[in-house]
Amino acid sequence: MDHKKIRSRLLSDGSKLKSDNLINRLFNNQRFLAIIGLVFLIVIIFPLARTYSQRRLVEKEIESVKSQISEYENQNQELKDLIIYLQSDQSLEEQARRNLNLKKPGEQVIVIENKASTSVSVASSSDEEINNLKKWWRYFFD
Repeated sequence: MDHKKIRSRLLSDGSKLKSDNLINRLFNNQRFLAIIGLVFLIVIIFPLARTYSQRRLVEKEIESVKSQISEYENQNQELKDLIIYLQSDQSLEEQARRNLNLKKPGEQVIVIENKASTSVSVASSSDEEINNLKKWWRYFFD
């Protein structure tokens, strides 16, 4: 058997390639490359996760601001409608009738007195003499 002698390779500058070089051994080791790849992924994933969570928070805030805007627009429209109504002749006439006790020419005003309020005031003076149970009975059943 012929044993061939392994010759060392020559680099382009003519120097020999060192097979026991530490860097070459590390890059030829699969475990080392897997660890380097894992560290690289971790370094990339954490900032991406942080950016993603910040983006989600901003999107939620944008949605809440949009809902507030729509609520304010609805309130604004209701207030505009109220302003238009209050500036109308119908509103002016209604306010004059209620607050100033005015009436149109030829119109008759009828005043209805609430007699129940006078009877309540009389009953309240006699309530002091009645016990609490009778007061509750009258409150719910009379």
